Amino acid sequence: MNTTQKALKERIKELTCLYEVSSIIGNANEELIEDTLQAIVFSIKKGFQYPKKTDIQINASSLSIATCNDVKSSISIQSKIKLFNEDKGTLIAFLNEAQCSQNDFLNEEQLLLDNIALKIGSFLERIEIQKNETSLKRQMEHADRLSILGEITAGIAHELNTPLANILGFAELFKEDLKTDIKASQDVDKIIKNAIFSREVVKKLMFFACKMPQEMKEVNLVPNIKNAINLLDATFRKEEVKYIVKIEEEVLLLRADPIQLTQIIFNLLINAIYFSPKQGLVTIEAKTTKKAIVLKIKDEGKGVDTADLDKIFQPFFTTKPIGDGSGLGLSVVHGIVASHKGTITAKNNKNKGVTFTITLPK
Repeated sequence: MNTTQKALKERIKELTCLYEVSSIIGNANEELIEDTLQAIVFSIKKGFQYPKKTDIQINASSLSIATCNDVKSSISIQSKIKLFNEDKGTLIAFLNEAQCSQNDFLNEEQLLLDNIALKIGSFLERIEIQKNETSLKRQMEHADRLSILGEITAGIAHELNTPLANILGFAELFKEDLKTDIKASQDVDKIIKNAIFSREVVKKLMFFACKMPQEMKEVNLVPNIKNAINLLDATFRKEEVKYIVKIEEEVLLLRADPIQLTQIIFNLLINAIYFSPKQGLVTIEAKTTKKAIVLKIKDEGKGVDTADLDKIFQPFFTTKPIGDGSGLGLSVVHGIVASHKGTITAKNNKNKGVTFTITLPK
């Protein structure tokens, strides 16, 4: 075979390889990224001058895919894989050290790698965009559900407020008429106690629905955190749970209702203590960004089932045993944060426990 025929044969192999890779990417499923990249590396291998002496490796998106398990060679060429104009990986071709030299790579093979690296970058960009769109859609659906729940909750709370006030008022008047009847007076005390408890539940519902009046002022978050910890110090000791505060600044200023701000911290710490094991550690972190204050409260509990992460801020949803919680604590926190135009998220930690992240605008 003369030189021209050999060169033509190599160009055909390269074009066939490029066509195969384009077809693989065009038919790719976003849920099968590894399989797609695996098919690509074997297709590239066939496009090289010495396919039996060549191995291909893709390092991108925390993945490393290669045509063999252990690629060891200093003879290589490579191309950068870019995602949104940033280097995010490499496409590498290796030649067998014992049989080849660097000169055995063709100039066209470098061009082939460059073209395929561009295609892989575009494919991974498409996957990222699809993931972000899916995530955004879920967030919007979640926000819509919470908004509807908020409206329903506000209506229920409003309707319950008046009869509860009447029950409480008339019970207190009735108690005045029963001073001589101790047994009846004790029964009325129970009515009053339960009416007060019910009123507190209504208040929590109104917090969730963002219908409570606020007194917004400039507040330093740091003393609020320290005060909440001091209030719960005995609880930490009783439950044998440790805590650590990681705050570098002494002043973290934001506009907020001081009482509601304390309630956010208090409720999240109570929750963290409840789910922490003996000798578990609760970590409280706070820092400032250009536009917001970020507060994180992390525990070492059992975590939250993935299916429940979207539900934990809904009123009356609880993972605690019956009688241990009303399911309103986190919904109250969500309502307060939302009324401050902030955000709150819950995420399982890699090892154990959950981290709640609250972002409040300054």
